[in-house]
Amino acid sequence: MDLISWTLGAIRGAEFEGIIMNWLEEQRVAWASLLSSKLGYFLDGASIVLVCDDEYSWFEEYFIKNINTPSKTRPLIPVVPLRSLYPRIDTSMLDESEMALLDDMLNICFGNNFVYFYIGKGSSKLSLIAKSHQNSYMWLFGEQAQNAFCLEKNDPLLDIKILALFRLFDMSLSEVLLGKITL
Repeated sequence: MDLISWTLGAIRGAEFEGIIMNWLEEQRVAWASLLSSKLGYFLDGASIVLVCDDEYSWFEEYFIKNINTPSKTRPLIPVVPLRSLYPRIDTSMLDESEMALLDDMLNICFGNNFVYFYIGKGSSKLSLIAKSHQNSYMWLFGEQAQNAFCLEKNDPLLDIKILALFRLFDMSLSEVLLGKITL
């Protein structure tokens, strides 16, 4: 089964424990196409460098705690929050030279085999880190961009939606890694 067909079934299925996903059904092709292009990196062993804006730092913690739970029957996913590698990142001082130094450090750490995964407002300076890389994956709030799944930043259900997107991302990753769906 391909990812787009599987996504439709997952959205309509009971796997989301009562979270209404009809809002995503309209965007499923955009979601699955973007995700499909990024899941290939993970199949090739790329690490995820997770970046969340300050307002969504709670989601960064949620992501890290839930992506590799012991109950999952798949290989562990190498996910590292950017703040753990570079805790002194100062968004007010973030410029091209600091981003270049950051890239150099990450290339040394991961051998140029990593993907930035950014979750947050498109207006955050932290988004510039992911936007500056062609292979980044982003969930952007309030802005359209290449390599981004976009959500409304003023949506009162935004937090619920990103938790649901995490579940769908996590399930998709499992299905692809276990060879149950194709990209």
